[in-house]
Amino acid sequence: MPALRPVTLLVVDDHNLFRRGLVALLGQDPGLKVVGEAGDAAQALRLAPALRPDVILLDNHLPGVTGVDAIRGLREVSPASRVLMLTVSEDEQDLATALRNGAQGYLLKTIDGDLLAQAIHRAAAGEPVVSPELMGKLVAAFQSQGAPQADGAPDAAVPGQVQAAAEPSTPLSPREEDVLREIARGASNKEIARTLDIAETTVKIHVQHILRKLGLSSRVQAAVYASDRQR
Repeated sequence: MPALRPVTLLVVDDHNLFRRGLVALLGQDPGLKVVGEAGDAAQALRLAPALRPDVILLDNHLPGVTGVDAIRGLREVSPASRVLMLTVSEDEQDLATALRNGAQGYLLKTIDGDLLAQAIHRAAAGEPVVSPELMGKLVAAFQSQGAPQADGAPDAAVPGQVQAAAEPSTPLSPREEDVLREIARGASNKEIARTLDIAETTVKIHVQHILRKLGLSSRVQAAVYASDRQR
């Protein structure tokens, strides 16, 4: 059986030392391959169409155009690439703007190396990823502006739509409640399967049932709903 093609990456960060360290770290994962580096948004916009990376790992605090403002342009010049923010900014507005502009996820630079690699693979597969410590701010952004969405997600719902889902017509089963709680922590399907000692395919089925029962359309919305309900 042929080996899977590694996920290709374009790393965009203006701090040379951090960028080189990050590239070296990612290079230790055989499932990842850095194909390009950029120090600002303009350089990234020039490189992305030629490199067509699976994932563009993008800092926010860049000279000239900020990362969140560069997302739309990057997606236009390289539509197949997923944009994944990796930043020190915990600002609620940056988080909401990034997801609304089409970022696949938003991670903090304090993330562990192994978890970063996992998040990149999840983003490349089309799964929204947000640092668990930012879920509270994602809830706040959802409540004040409407749900931000990641690339590939259906149109975002307004806050009232999630509130209307607070009492689903069909109650969630105990196992679905367990899965929803793990989604709110930011866990992947594989991590949920390991935690609950069930098959990953079973987790996927539970997620589908949860979204249908709650009248939601994405994992991000489910995570926001679950975090909001815990308040």
